[in-house]
Amino acid sequence: MTGEITSPGGRMSPGPSSQTPGTIQSILLLFGFLAFVFTFAGLGGYVTSANIETWYATLQKPSLTPENWVFPVVWNFLYFLMGLSGWLVWRAAGGFIAGGAALSIFGAQVMLNFSWSVVFFGLHSPGGALIEIFVLLAAVVANILAFWRFSKLAALLLLPYLAWSLFATYLTAMVWLLNS
Repeated sequence: MTGEITSPGGRMSPGPSSQTPGTIQSILLLFGFLAFVFTFAGLGGYVTSANIETWYATLQKPSLTPENWVFPVVWNFLYFLMGLSGWLVWRAAGGFIAGGAALSIFGAQVMLNFSWSVVFFGLHSPGGALIEIFVLLAAVVANILAFWRFSKLAALLLLPYLAWSLFATYLTAMVWLLNS
């Protein structure tokens, strides 16, 4: 790990060969991270919205299912936290190369999140979505652990996402059971 310094807490710090990003670059990258996560949020929302009033409305749902308007409110907040979290790790790592593995896990879990919408709403497959969400949960936990190494705050910002994903797992399982 040439050019990197490990702090006593195990956090990787940019070494002498790393350049601290400038303010303009940092702000642009914050918007880049937000654009990345909200692009996938929008794509997932597109797949979802096309099925809310039709297929989804016909399903039996568990009693703890929130009203439809709650989901986009919660998800937009969580996607904002995800983007902010990714940006914090990019800054703490000193760039994409140093944060490569952690940021790759981040990208993978965002894409897995989108994939759940495709499987559940696009393919009308609660059973398939249940399998997929377990993979997503593993990726979110791996993401939190990978981010912890660079920024405890970035990792902590993903905890509400993990909690909501666990709730989504319950909802997915119950929809599958109630409609099988």
